[in-house]
Amino acid sequence: MRIQNLVRSAAAVLLLPCMTAQQGWAWGMDGHKMINRLAGAGLPADVPEFLRSAAALDALEYYGPEPDRWRSSTEPELNAAQAPEHFIDLEWADLAGTLPRERFEYIRALATAQKLHPELVLTPEKVGLLPYQTTEVWERLKSALRDYRGLVAEGKNTQPVQAEIVFLAGWLGHYVADGSMPLHTSIEYNGWVGPNPNGYPTEHRIHAQFESVYVSANVHSAEVAPLVAKEPKVLGDIFTEEMRYLRHSHTLVETTYQLQKAGAFTGAGTPEGRAFVDQQLAAGATELRDMIYTAWVRSADPVPPYRP
Repeated sequence: MRIQNLVRSAAAVLLLPCMTAQQGWAWGMDGHKMINRLAGAGLPADVPEFLRSAAALDALEYYGPEPDRWRSSTEPELNAAQAPEHFIDLEWADLAGTLPRERFEYIRALATAQKLHPELVLTPEKVGLLPYQTTEVWERLKSALRDYRGLVAEGKNTQPVQAEIVFLAGWLGHYVADGSMPLHTSIEYNGWVGPNPNGYPTEHRIHAQFESVYVSANVHSAEVAPLVAKEPKVLGDIFTEEMRYLRHSHTLVETTYQLQKAGAFTGAGTPEGRAFVDQQLAAGATELRDMIYTAWVRSADPVPPYRP
């Protein structure tokens, strides 16, 4: 019923140019830095020391907002190409059916769905690519860690690959953090669109107010750190895990609007608003820590022989 209502309201949505692509930068600079540092600080002792060092934590923190630095109008081609990698509007993506595991299969599935829903714009730049970008960067990280293992075994210099690994882990952190911000999983990303029986705010300010202004003014790492899961775990299939993680965030979209409607993110906000933001920042740090750890553990898996 929810999808049917959204489809019926699509014409109204399409009249709002500002709603055809995500514009918010999840968590702002402060939130992204916090998530990356907390994730790095939580890595267990069996992860190589260079990835747990003070220098690595500083670098991970710096790289947290990196993809948002690529969203300047002075680099328009880069901005246009990578902007969809920060979000996925699951209401529209699910019109393509069970989401394929590979980026280009997903793009073809959206094209098929577009024929069935001509009233919508179901292109990847409008619907988003977040789970594909996250999975692909994670696989880059796992590949680099495998190279590190090989160089160590051969007694060779590992400094270049160490620098690559820290960058990839930090880069990965940006998209994992985006996924813990509920509004990066929904068409309701910056003001409610479509049927609105609960009277949620429709003005285009909730996104920045929630993730940037409120976080910068009120949230501190020391309050979020205790909420990060204590025990690292090795995750299963990463694409499946990423979709589970995103769908959980998606269940919190209405909660975000309910809290904003109650003034939870205005000024100093409310205790409920603070607890919600702390919870989602910690969820991002936990997921990132576990993704990095999983990449390290699984980098030891044997690689099948190359077959041209």
